[in-house]
Amino acid sequence: MPEPTFSLTADDDLPRTIRREREARERQARERHSAAATPLPLPSEADLELQAPAATVIDINVPFAKLAAFFVKAVFAAIPALLILIALLWVFGHALQTFFPQLLKMKILIYVP
Repeated sequence: MPEPTFSLTADDDLPRTIRREREARERQARERHSAAATPLPLPSEADLELQAPAATVIDINVPFAKLAAFFVKAVFAAIPALLILIALLWVFGHALQTFFPQLLKMKILIYVP
């Protein structure tokens, strides 16, 4: 998935980190310009596009009641999936017994007295 890019045409709507990054790039460009004493080229549209900075999620603030409700819904949503899985395993087991009848002799029966 390609990285999102943000247009830097409106200074008011920019997040602080993007503004700081742009200002740091402009400062570096000015320093290079003063060191080389050559005129700076005009920035193109591609120069004004920044990659989204990497982020790390540290905390998620979710109320306990909403979290509990989500897990209850997830349990009810998993019931049809489990029924389908049981049916597929049952069909697979019967297919094995049909094609390999010697497996019936290998069954281990466990009796609980």
